[in-house]
Amino acid sequence: MLQNEIWDDHAALSYDTPGSGMFAPTVLGSTVDRLVELAEGGRALEFAIGTGRVALPLAARGVPVSGIELSNPMLDRLRAKADEATIPVVVGDMATARVPGSFQLVYLVYNTISNLLTQAEQVACFRNAARHLAPGGRFVVELWVPELRKLPPGQQAMVWESATGYIGLDTYDVLRQQVVSHHFRFDAEGGREARMFRSPHRYIWPAELDLMAELAGMTLESRHADWVGGEFTAESRSHVSVYRTADPL
Repeated sequence: MLQNEIWDDHAALSYDTPGSGMFAPTVLGSTVDRLVELAEGGRALEFAIGTGRVALPLAARGVPVSGIELSNPMLDRLRAKADEATIPVVVGDMATARVPGSFQLVYLVYNTISNLLTQAEQVACFRNAARHLAPGGRFVVELWVPELRKLPPGQQAMVWESATGYIGLDTYDVLRQQVVSHHFRFDAEGGREARMFRSPHRYIWPAELDLMAELAGMTLESRHADWVGGEFTAESRSHVSVYRTADPL
């Protein structure tokens, strides 16, 4: 499926979960705090801005935020919260779309770079970030670490979360670095039917990300396990990596 087919009206209407999940204050607050720090008073650009989960609180903290978004239904949800003058958005692919001006910070959160399904597209995304950045600017990527060590030999699927009313599992194609995430949600009343949402991804190892950054003229400045600066180790399930363009001479 194409990304604009996945992020349709239904997905957009069910995306926001105020106060819980990725919208929980502990998750969102630390994300915004770190991005405010990295912006250093300059302009910020969010690739795949979605419904404004991060952009709106970041703008409320005084950081001018623009965005790129492929899905019109997701953008419609954002527009119900903020107009074009408040959060300017260009409709297009984050690997190629161009936003006027330069930025101190470009950021790509919550595993979204993996929505680009080829290595070439992901490299192009890094290069597009570099094109938007001022000298000394930063590109921030939040991404999960593939948990292939937990995948039993000879099997392609792994359950990564099981909770009341919800099961999440991934199916892997390790030859092509492809994974499809399946999200099953069950009725609270204990009915027999479930709602399913699937999304394809190309998973990326941290070292591969670093090479993509180098190809785009950026270097790794820091990598932590989370937004509050936790140490990144072999056991970390995700990371926040900060890349930087060269400072002006």
